[in-house]
Amino acid sequence: MATKPKKKNPRLASGRKRARQNVALNAANTSLRSKYRTVVKNVEKAVVAGDKTKAAELFAKAQSVIDSIADKGIFHKNKAARDKSRLASKVKTLALAPAAA
Repeated sequence: MATKPKKKNPRLASGRKRARQNVALNAANTSLRSKYRTVVKNVEKAVVAGDKTKAAELFAKAQSVIDSIADKGIFHKNKAARDKSRLASKVKTLALAPAAA
């Protein structure tokens, strides 16, 4: 059974502080990544359900969340733009679907 080798504690005070900071930053970044993915997933669920108003409303909120998380560098700006573009096209096709039919 392969187990990960135990990390050694840093000797220097600056190294110990950096280790403490890394734990806090990792938790914050994980939370933000989760929030990003949840927001995107909620819009996609509304689109699949066919709820136009809810999808448009969730997409409007999702845009600001996606932008703020991209600005913090959690995800690359291009990934954020790509995700927003894909969501926008899904919401738009949902809005136009009955008019064409």
